Amino acid sequence: MPGQPSFPTHRANARVMRAPGLWAQNGGLARLLAPFSVLSGAITAYRLAKPGWKASVPVICCGNATVGGAGKTTLAIDIALRLNARGIAVHILLRGYGGTFKGSRRVAPHDTAAVVGDEAMLLAKVAPTWVGADRAASARSAIAHGAAVLLMDDGLQNPSLLKTMSLLVVDDISAFGNGRMFPAGPLREHVAAAASRCRAAIVIGPGEGYALPRLPPALTVLRADLLSEEIAALTGRSVLAFAGIAFPNKFFSALEREGILIAAQEPFSDHHVYTPYEVAELTAKAKSLGAVLVTTPKDAVRLPAGAAEKVVFR
Repeated sequence: MPGQPSFPTHRANARVMRAPGLWAQNGGLARLLAPFSVLSGAITAYRLAKPGWKASVPVICCGNATVGGAGKTTLAIDIALRLNARGIAVHILLRGYGGTFKGSRRVAPHDTAAVVGDEAMLLAKVAPTWVGADRAASARSAIAHGAAVLLMDDGLQNPSLLKTMSLLVVDDISAFGNGRMFPAGPLREHVAAAASRCRAAIVIGPGEGYALPRLPPALTVLRADLLSEEIAALTGRSVLAFAGIAFPNKFFSALEREGILIAAQEPFSDHHVYTPYEVAELTAKAKSLGAVLVTTPKDAVRLPAGAAEKVVFR
């Protein structure tokens, strides 16, 4: 199966950006960057020492210790749906990474992923969602608009808003990489430090067990995996899978584990905004292979208008 997009070179914005290979191993380059990691850790510790604003309602944070995707948005959606089912008015807060909007405001029906980010577009489908780097400002606005619970997608290292409960989201395959701090490794802060502020760890993946040995023994660990009725219906069928997320291979591997035949896979850069031309190429290639187009919900909100009808989402 091809590992790189076979698109014309004039579409430079479609090139794949991956986590540095050094993050997966303790090689010479990682050791060379270690002094910068010390500085990065000191800056994070300094930020976390700042006092945060205490909201009048419970605050739940879905965070992680690493740079990149771990499944925080998926977990936030699941929790929001559970709170909705209980009749609890939950509002979601996030930075809105990938969007052009600056400041703090509620996601509106006319917004696009280019403006507020793809995660915000997904989350706004299940609950009122607020974007902004200042989580405390977003929290005040959400409470003024009736929020009974605030749910943070990311923000474990953001001190502006005090958390009632934090959950450490961990990808079971990539886990914590080489265990070093950025830039020598993928960690935003040491695992023990992040875990000390969390009620439990949510380990998402096939149960390979890479993350468990590096979590504090006293921390409660809950296991989860990503399931989709739409994808399950494709078992045994041939698909062309494409994804513009932090770790596209994680998506491709998940499809294979469910017995789906991948005729081709096309990785794009994280938060990539698809053009009509790219969708046309993907559609033509899928047709030539006798395959179904499959992507992630995050990618779906970055497709051009009308393109979503041609794609199955996981």
